[in-house]
Amino acid sequence: MKPTPSLFASRRRAVRHGAIVLALGCAALGTASAFAADLLDTVKARGTLRIAMEGTYPPFNFKDPKTGQLAGYDVEVVQAVAAKLGLKPEFVTTEWSAILAGLAAGKYDVIVSQVGITPKREQAFDFSHPYTYSSPQLIVRRNESLQYKTLADLKGKTLGVGQGSVFEQQAKAVPGIQVKSYPAAPENLQDLAFGRVAAALNDSLMVSYLLKNSQLPIKAGARVGAVERMGIPFRKGNPKFKAAVDKALADLQADGSLARMSTRWFGSDASRPAR
Repeated sequence: MKPTPSLFASRRRAVRHGAIVLALGCAALGTASAFAADLLDTVKARGTLRIAMEGTYPPFNFKDPKTGQLAGYDVEVVQAVAAKLGLKPEFVTTEWSAILAGLAAGKYDVIVSQVGITPKREQAFDFSHPYTYSSPQLIVRRNESLQYKTLADLKGKTLGVGQGSVFEQQAKAVPGIQVKSYPAAPENLQDLAFGRVAAALNDSLMVSYLLKNSQLPIKAGARVGAVERMGIPFRKGNPKFKAAVDKALADLQADGSLARMSTRWFGSDASRPAR
């Protein structure tokens, strides 16, 4: 059963420029000398895996309003990975704008919060193999008669996006679009429902979940971007840890666990590229 969340956070998940710079500057913390212990040895000795996520981004990670506990696809995936590693998951919730900088500073071991694998991020961190594939998608009012098939079709219109997200970057790259940025999706979608913006842009997997659980008069629009890969980032210089996490994900893929988790939350298998 899918719990109905009370909050929807902004996305896709790109850190603000300042945080990227900080993460790159702190990357040396993760590339310690060859004499430093591999992260796998550290977490095994501790017995726990410290995991950062937003906790406000359904259906990926959010607090179940009935239990107050973290729930969602990301939560289930990392719980299964931790079990494969023989570790107890220890969750830390933090705002997206500071989440990568916190990883660089060693505040936690990994982030499991739909972090897109990008060349710039790979300069600062190592990533697991992808465990989610999705793409940007428009959201429009249910009675919208205009057809927005591409972002260019929104020239002269106002588009709502998540503040500091790759969606914001994508929208600002198209001349003529008036971009309105929001700290979280609830305000964005309320403005869309009331006609204050012509459309909103977010993750396709979130859109499908949102439309099943929201009472707002909105509907899914066109997909307007390339497929993105999401993985688990951690500090560089930990080859044993990377191998262990990749094996855990491969085992979960092979036995069908990732497909079952994805289908439960999204209605389809988003753990591998669409065929």
